[in-house]
Amino acid sequence: MVRLLRPFGRAVTYTRWLHLIIAVVGPSMLIFVREEWWIWVVAGAVLVPAGLVPAMRTVEGLQARLLLTGHRHDQGSTGIVVAPSASWGDRGRLVVWLEARLLLGYVTVTASAQLVFATVELVAAPFGGDFEEGGLSLLGGHRWWHVLLVPMSLAALGAVVVISGRLITALALRLLGPSPAERLAALEERTEQLLERTRIARELHDSIGHALTVAVVQAGAARAAGDPAFTERALDAIEETGRAALEDLERVLGVLRESERPVSSRPTLTDADRLLESARASGAKVDAELTGALDTVPGPVSREGYRILQESLTNVLRHAGSVPTRVRISVADGTLTLEIRNPLTAGIPGPGRGSGLRGIRERAALLGGHARTGHDRGDWQVHVELPTS
Repeated sequence: MVRLLRPFGRAVTYTRWLHLIIAVVGPSMLIFVREEWWIWVVAGAVLVPAGLVPAMRTVEGLQARLLLTGHRHDQGSTGIVVAPSASWGDRGRLVVWLEARLLLGYVTVTASAQLVFATVELVAAPFGGDFEEGGLSLLGGHRWWHVLLVPMSLAALGAVVVISGRLITALALRLLGPSPAERLAALEERTEQLLERTRIARELHDSIGHALTVAVVQAGAARAAGDPAFTERALDAIEETGRAALEDLERVLGVLRESERPVSSRPTLTDADRLLESARASGAKVDAELTGALDTVPGPVSREGYRILQESLTNVLRHAGSVPTRVRISVADGTLTLEIRNPLTAGIPGPGRGSGLRGIRERAALLGGHARTGHDRGDWQVHVELPTS
């Protein structure tokens, strides 16, 4: 019983009824002026050219969202589109929607009015009401027991309201919903958003992780060294790395705050010297060899290459400490190659463990390249090849 009564406690049940009433307001007003059946035919014919207007889809979509689903107009997860018609298929579905709404509205309003009149007559029957003067003549005369039929009449009225509301909502989802092209566009947009979130997560991991690793290594080395000059250099390195990390953090947070703003000013491999100097200042003995024209590498490849180098050096500092590290970066034959090698120590994780190594492989795969990490002839190696054309 409670389940049957639950719809009548929801506002959307009555706004759906209102939505159907709005559809027949115009023809109903003309009926009061001149009661002719052809008025409904004219009303239906007028809806055909109206449905061919692209902006009409926006109007109907907004009404349907507000009155049929109970959602605000700016909520896009209702299954009802508010964009103008983009194809003849959209226009055709809108015409069918307008005609179906008019027909269902006429049936609903007529049935509701008859049931309301019947309820009033049943209530008035014990007091001398006459059914023959009303809209229904199913019962004759006036009997006191006619009032006992009021619950049945109200139940029928409630059923008309609820069922018609659910039916018009189902039609709206079918006829005002997104077309296949719009579904594909929404899916692509969602995919882009997920990729962007993944990229931002990698950005934060690489940038902030690198800065914290350098700070920890420098602070520990300064404490162990006991040399004021070395401590001063360590503090300078921590300050520079922290400032760079703050810039990266501010840029990433700016992207999160303004999703429409394009990502720009990200470091590229032409800024690799900053990473190399930071690693050297942390105590690592970095032997770097850069060959080829790095400034000709496409922006996306160069930016991802910078992050791969950053994560690789961070792993060296985090797991191996101040050890000799060989860095080779070359651009030749349409391929960017990065190789970072350092002596193998017990603290280095095995292949495939850790989000940093996984992030390196993901970055390479997204650009159509490949990455290899793991043991190689007594060293720990990160070898990445990325296409540049």
